[in-house]
Amino acid sequence: MSLLQKNIIPGNHGKVFTTNANAMHDLNVIKTQLLELSGVKDVLFNFDVFPKEFTVYTSKLVAIEEIEKKVISTGYHAVTKDLFKI
Repeated sequence: MSLLQKNIIPGNHGKVFTTNANAMHDLNVIKTQLLELSGVKDVLFNFDVFPKEFTVYTSKLVAIEEIEKKVISTGYHAVTKDLFKI
């Protein structure tokens, strides 16, 4: 696996994940938990798709595994989508 497949690199493109959480309260819990991670600067949700998607933006290199573990601790799942298109 490459650096881009294992980590979220800092910048304005972020990394998109899907989640099985649907309720607004549950999505806010996920966002709050993710913002506690060092390097995560913002989490934005896309409510127009199913399953729900969220994009994580970072200020430093953050392992995707950390994001997944943090979301699993809330009782939901986070699955990464494909690499960003260049």
